[in-house]
Amino acid sequence: MSATTRRLTTAQALIAFLARQYTSYEGVNHRLIAATWGIFGHGNVAGIGQALLEAGREAMPFFQGRNEQAMVHAAVGYARQSGRLSTHAVTTSIGPGATNLVTGAALATVNHLPVLLLPGDTFAARPADPVLQQLEVPYAGDVSVNDCLRPVSRYFDRVSRPEALIQAALNAMSVLTDPANTGAVTLALPQDVQAEAYDWPEEFFRERVWPVRAPAPDTSELIIAADELRQARRPLIVVGGGVRHARAQDVLDAFAADTGIPVAATQAGKGALAHDHPQSVGGIGHTGTAAADELARTADVVLGIGTRWTDFTTASATLFQHPDVRFVNLNIRPADAHKMGGRQLVGDARAGLVMLHEALKGHRVPDEYEAECARLKGEWERRVTAAYTPPSDAARPTQAQVLGVLDTLVTGDDILINAAGSLPGDLHQLWRPRSRDQYHVEYGYSCMGYEIPAAIGVALAAPGRPVWALVGDGTYLMNPTEIVTAVQENIPIKVVILHNHGYASIGGLSEAVGGERFGTAYRFRTPDGTYGGAALPVDLAANAASLGMRVLRARTVRDLREALTSARFADVPTCVYVETETPDTVSGPPPAQAWWDVPVAETATRRSAVAAREEYERHVTARRRHL
Repeated sequence: MSATTRRLTTAQALIAFLARQYTSYEGVNHRLIAATWGIFGHGNVAGIGQALLEAGREAMPFFQGRNEQAMVHAAVGYARQSGRLSTHAVTTSIGPGATNLVTGAALATVNHLPVLLLPGDTFAARPADPVLQQLEVPYAGDVSVNDCLRPVSRYFDRVSRPEALIQAALNAMSVLTDPANTGAVTLALPQDVQAEAYDWPEEFFRERVWPVRAPAPDTSELIIAADELRQARRPLIVVGGGVRHARAQDVLDAFAADTGIPVAATQAGKGALAHDHPQSVGGIGHTGTAAADELARTADVVLGIGTRWTDFTTASATLFQHPDVRFVNLNIRPADAHKMGGRQLVGDARAGLVMLHEALKGHRVPDEYEAECARLKGEWERRVTAAYTPPSDAARPTQAQVLGVLDTLVTGDDILINAAGSLPGDLHQLWRPRSRDQYHVEYGYSCMGYEIPAAIGVALAAPGRPVWALVGDGTYLMNPTEIVTAVQENIPIKVVILHNHGYASIGGLSEAVGGERFGTAYRFRTPDGTYGGAALPVDLAANAASLGMRVLRARTVRDLREALTSARFADVPTCVYVETETPDTVSGPPPAQAWWDVPVAETATRRSAVAAREEYERHVTARRRHL
């Protein structure tokens, strides 16, 4: 072997390469691929599996997963908590292991969070055709099941020759570290190529530092945007996840304080301002606060910072009703900056806010508008307190009251994770974030089963901090398996299971759109064939205990307070199980403050659907196209 080359298998070369990749932000380097998750099968056990064993834990830490989708969720949770400066890789076998990655990949890409996927693939040399788990496609011999990862990946490559890895790996790192284009990156690895040896140039294994860019907006765009804000009488800021990714929270805090402009938050942006900041008016949109939504309806200029303007945020394009409303969008992705017909400020959120702050020095909103914002904020805070307050310590808590008890126990150190069901709406409306990274609700994809594995990833990125996975019974049943991983690695996550006997969120939506909660309850069938019987005798607490967790059951508010306190200080994975009272019988969170478009049957015979269609047609007339 030449002194300038190293003979390794393709898999060994890839692991050696990944161990030497770093990001750089503000002069500090971070390891890009901090660990690898894996479940091994014939498609990766002799390749990536052998390479990880040979490299050793110091070069590439390894975590054993139980579900391929969950491994991606754990990596994504780690990446978000690490500020997108570091992430994990995930390896699987070809076949069901690889296709199980698709949901996690979509979640990562929708949320602009980096994760590296390394699925095995069918033989490049085709020694036999078909091989085990090969998808036969009559019109294309080079297609495998991994091709379903193409549309949910920011970058996809099939490494069909060892030497092809060099450019593929470099391209992969470039995308993972691009703040405007990051997401899931997939390198499909044919199992024979993984084990094939090649003389690799030593230059391939040198340490590489990938700077994370933070470009400033164009000056001419900034002048126009600042002028729009200076002329506004009722401006509003809407912050999204881009504020967090750009680490712009402190700049936002100062900008809002100095200008008096109220700040509303999407799910990804909530927590960018602390709940008690005078300009923070809470969540916006369908799951938003009355304060934020009322200000949105009358805003004349809206500054969107790092938001994708999804339908929940805009109330399906019905929220912003000022006849002359104008939008200014500060976003690092041009595709998002042009939305809502807004003035574009293409650039990093932090850099752009610094420039806007300087351009608007001395400017402040009218006193009467600031007073109105304070009044609306105060009114909503009183509604939150009412929703959080139980009738007595002996009562069974509602879901909102569970959040209320937790609210009294946490500090800025705690991190709350949620993704699906009715909890995202309650959290967006009610939760009072105490730190910039406390609120971790994945709502870009709103993926059931995200919370528990994501909590593991977050805990790995933030050791020593209390990490809470808040899950409903529907979400828990989707994906509880990584509890075993938390137990195996002694990662002291706190899982709160709220048992309400079914898909409560979709049940409520079904009722609102004339579906009469069809197929949403966890109940036995009745003689008419519907699920209207007794609740299923499911014991989720016993299930969690069977997977190795310490379990605390809470039947009353008093029990809940004691259980949550014990869980918060536990040094082992701990579950708090509570069967909640429904909002139908005890006061729950306030209703939605803005509409969301879910089409209703245009023709029907059941009265509920007919009435729901009439309501739908009333709302849809308020939709606007902001051009």
